[in-house]
Amino acid sequence: MEGDSTTIGGIVVPSTNPAFLAVVVGVHIPLGIACVIAGAGAMLSRKGRGRHSRLGTIYFWCLLALSTSAAFLSIMRWSENYHLFILGAASFGCAWLARSALRSRWQHWVRLHIGGMSLSYLVMLIAFYVDNGKQLPVWKNLPAFTYWLLPVAIASPLIARALFSHPLVKAYRLDRREGGKEVGRDFD
Repeated sequence: MEGDSTTIGGIVVPSTNPAFLAVVVGVHIPLGIACVIAGAGAMLSRKGRGRHSRLGTIYFWCLLALSTSAAFLSIMRWSENYHLFILGAASFGCAWLARSALRSRWQHWVRLHIGGMSLSYLVMLIAFYVDNGKQLPVWKNLPAFTYWLLPVAIASPLIARALFSHPLVKAYRLDRREGGKEVGRDFD
């Protein structure tokens, strides 16, 4: 694997190992695409039961599989890809925390859910850009540190806005002020 690579769809995959390539092409890439679509769909859907929760569930389980395939690929090329293992684990960890906060109705569960899922999606995208940015149009002309920082710079104001002004957060704050104990009971 030293110096050997395979080009697939214009993207250089730094391996000729058939098992590595089978996981990348047959599992990892389709799961990444599914995560991007399901996550974006959940973010843009009306919150509550229905489309949001279905897409969120799809995102969660696809992200678990994506993180597992990232772990497998990272182990095969540990010295080059250990950071991708860490990013995959961090992304899934954030999603797990967000889902647990929602399902168990932890205190401040709305913000924990929004923040955790947002960070999960952001870290997943950072992993993609860190791994592939040097081969992508426009991105390949940027310095490598921007693969880490540009997604954070773009997402941070959006996440902050959701954490402070999302209707569920406002309803939660209002309900707390009025002495209520819970809001958004049907948000599953």
